[in-house]
Amino acid sequence: MSETVSGPDFSKSDLIPVIAQDAANGDVLMLAYMNEEAYGETLKTGRVCYYSRSRQKLWRKGEESGNVQHLKEIFYDCDADTLLAKVEQVGGAACHEGYRSCFFTKIDPATGNVEVIGERVFDPATVYKKS
Repeated sequence: MSETVSGPDFSKSDLIPVIAQDAANGDVLMLAYMNEEAYGETLKTGRVCYYSRSRQKLWRKGEESGNVQHLKEIFYDCDADTLLAKVEQVGGAACHEGYRSCFFTKIDPATGNVEVIGERVFDPATVYKKS
């Protein structure tokens, strides 16, 4: 007997983790969360929308920075509680710190030493005009 699943299961949790991956080269850009409303808006508009846990509201990626994500493909895992969004990253940076990827800090597993391996694409102080 096969089970029909129509998408992510928001009954397990109001927020589902979403891995954003560059559709062109496979780079992992960031991890964020979607609620059912953000998921619906993403499918409807083709522009990725997340739910900001810190602001407690929908977060339309790039609404301040212009670094939007256009949805190319979306997948859910075997438990229907995690999403993988393959995106076209516009503007060169997915990270609010100004890096292409949020994963710009590498930890050496042997020593525990930390190294910044990315280069900033933009200055967040200028883009977000925060004091």
